[in-house]
Amino acid sequence: MSCATQCRKVAKRRAAPELADIVRLCGDDLRRARVLPAIQRRALRAIETCRTIVLGGHRETCDQCGMTRAVYHSCRNRHCPKCQVLAKERWIDARRAELLPVPYFHVVFTLPHGLNRLAQHRPRLIYNLLFEAAAGTLQTFGRDPKHLGGEVGITAILHTWGQNLGQHIHLHCLVTGGALAPDGSRWIASHPRYLFPVRALSPVYRAKFLAGLERAFDKLHLPMDHRDRELLRSLRQKPWVVYAKRPFAGPDTVVAYLGRYTHRIAISNDRILDFQNDVVRFRWRDYKDANRSKIMTLPASEFLRRFLLHVLPTGFMRIRHYGLLANRHRKAKLERCRELLRAPEPIQKPAESTSALLERLTGRDLARCPSCEQGTMHVTALLPRGTGTGVPILDSS
Repeated sequence: MSCATQCRKVAKRRAAPELADIVRLCGDDLRRARVLPAIQRRALRAIETCRTIVLGGHRETCDQCGMTRAVYHSCRNRHCPKCQVLAKERWIDARRAELLPVPYFHVVFTLPHGLNRLAQHRPRLIYNLLFEAAAGTLQTFGRDPKHLGGEVGITAILHTWGQNLGQHIHLHCLVTGGALAPDGSRWIASHPRYLFPVRALSPVYRAKFLAGLERAFDKLHLPMDHRDRELLRSLRQKPWVVYAKRPFAGPDTVVAYLGRYTHRIAISNDRILDFQNDVVRFRWRDYKDANRSKIMTLPASEFLRRFLLHVLPTGFMRIRHYGLLANRHRKAKLERCRELLRAPEPIQKPAESTSALLERLTGRDLARCPSCEQGTMHVTALLPRGTGTGVPILDSS
């Protein structure tokens, strides 16, 4: 059966197609046409089998009306749009206790698109250098007595995509509006509407990244051909983009920001509008055209190729903390900051169960029978792992 024929069947079965549908029906064509790295093959396999019989699950039965349903396991792959909601909420809850009663600034460091080719071949190297250069730049300015003269707190989040799924590698940094003095004796507040001069950040960031890139070439004994040398020369001459947004109004706004950015993937299911005749249509915002919402149409193969550009290397940490928030001394330094700011200790809440978290997010008890709405669903049988392409019998999402 052709990909286009299967696309028409998906359109009839479900009004709103999902990324998993596209992978199930057109993923094999992409695998045959291109040699995919193992990490990309694993991501595709996880997405197409998520919440299907392939991963196994269990059967639930209502204790009142006897209604039964199959519930299949999630893939838990970080690139799957179905598996990020719970992880995001739990991460945010853990971060709430770390917020200080100070302004927070949002600073974005962007890599020139000339580095996209190198990022495709050596993503771990380029992404690590981006983290090091951006965090190092913010710490350099934070420790400079001309600005703050202390240690700031930084949470950095890697994004590699633009709204059109093309490569747009950038780092979102959430920075405390102030710093802890080197001897820990006082909190040094920043200007309430201003952190560091953006035009001064840019050349320092560029210099740190390119110096790190040259060191990496030497360390890895990578020969630099004419194209690489020309690239470095052109990158030194261009201004690099560093963008600072207005400060957040308070801790609640910071938490909302974290929820938007931390566990986002290249595209969510709700942006996919249509999938027919081997063509995908999805919503995107054109930031170059007054942030207007538009619809993009791509062949399924090109859509999946772009999506796979954003699959991260195995074990790569896309959320990192620096300065006050560095893991090795986070607890002690935050306690000292609260003392200086006369802020109360955060209330430690008990860990929320999965069922309670789902009820809070969805507004309904998922254990309640959806048929009679009176009984409770209980596990009555385990469903072993099946075989196949992962086409779901019943999607338990």
